[in-house]
Amino acid sequence: MAKPWAEKFYNSVRWERCRAAFIDSRIREDGGMCQRCHEQLGYIVHHKIHLTPLNIDDPEVSLNFDNLEYVCKDCHDEEHLPGHGAKATFCGFDEEGRPIERT
Repeated sequence: MAKPWAEKFYNSVRWERCRAAFIDSRIREDGGMCQRCHEQLGYIVHHKIHLTPLNIDDPEVSLNFDNLEYVCKDCHDEEHLPGHGAKATFCGFDEEGRPIERT
């Protein structure tokens, strides 16, 4: 989910075209595999230098292929929520079988 200050950018024609061209280049390169784990298909175009209100209008950051990465959902979730990828466990059980939260 885009932050409110980034919604205009992510809904823009220039981002849609850049994103589509980048995905196309990754499909031609390796079939569109995740650039991190190389085990799953890419799912999202990720900015290596995260966008901020100060750099979102700088095309060298927001639209530059060198700052983009095609990653699977698990790798993207791990980037933004460490320990919360698809393989993460959110709860465990104590000796009596009661659920306990894991962080």
